[in-house]
Amino acid sequence: MIIDCHGHYTTAPVKLRDFRKAQIAAFEKGEKEPDEPVFSDDEVRETLVDAQLKLQKERGTDVTIFSPIAGLMGHHQGDEAISRRWSRLSNNLIHQVCRLFPESFVGVCQLPQSPGASPAGCVAELERCVNELGFIGCNLNPDPSGGHWQGPALTDRSFYPLYEKMVELDVPAMIHVSSTCTPAVHHTGAHYLAGDTIAFMQLLTSDIFQDFPTLRFIIPHGGGAVPFHWGRYRGLAYDLKRPPLTEMIRNNVFFDTCVYHYPGVALMADVIPVDNIVFASEMIGAVRCVDPDTGHYFDDTKRYIDRLAHLSSEDRYKIFEGNARKVFPRLGKALTH
Repeated sequence: MIIDCHGHYTTAPVKLRDFRKAQIAAFEKGEKEPDEPVFSDDEVRETLVDAQLKLQKERGTDVTIFSPIAGLMGHHQGDEAISRRWSRLSNNLIHQVCRLFPESFVGVCQLPQSPGASPAGCVAELERCVNELGFIGCNLNPDPSGGHWQGPALTDRSFYPLYEKMVELDVPAMIHVSSTCTPAVHHTGAHYLAGDTIAFMQLLTSDIFQDFPTLRFIIPHGGGAVPFHWGRYRGLAYDLKRPPLTEMIRNNVFFDTCVYHYPGVALMADVIPVDNIVFASEMIGAVRCVDPDTGHYFDDTKRYIDRLAHLSSEDRYKIFEGNARKVFPRLGKALTH
């Protein structure tokens, strides 16, 4: 089975984006929020059949772990109440997708984070999405300020109530920033990759996995700069008297394969233990065009893994299916519904 652990509903109906624009405009003007849109099942089907579903079939993907549009989480916009309402609407839409196409999509939720707000405020929405909507994980923004990086690190104790609930529910978090409020920093080409790298360093310098031995994080986009600078991080771990990297990540930190060229995936497979790599493409996402050198889409990441001749059949199983089932223990139950 080919499980893509990283998909966003980037082709959602236009009126979702229209509502968000109107919601933020009303907040800034101190006006009443607009009414939430209602999406018919036919509207949702139309946005997926010739998009994600078509590409999944063409590329051989069986199921995608699906979440709201990362760039639209916009935690730096509005306040906590606005974020809570927006997250609930976005998550409900993902649930509608999963209800319509249960064999193709499994839900992961957006959390109602907001700058300065306690992460404990996200617990209720996580609980609702897992227990009521059947979701199997969440996306956790390491920088809800949208580029200012003024909040506490992910390892700060203020996150502990959220982590306690994640452990109780046995769900992981993908560490994923949203859009940036800084025009000089491109959101998918710079802010995303910087967020991945920063989050990894926060984990490296903490004892969080001593407090939460079963807490699991996925760092997307191949881990940002981490695989390329693996030697730097190994050296920093020794300099800082931290555990060796392979020991630190063994049961707790995983990297997805959203790396859009073969040399990058090959490097990742060389330095990251195969037990810590999960297949992902993030299609239709950051890069949507065809590579003129190959004639294939950049985000058709399965092709890169298929070219890794040194992988055993067991290794391929782990990357394409086994590791995802390990990271998302609720996946098996979700796929049987």
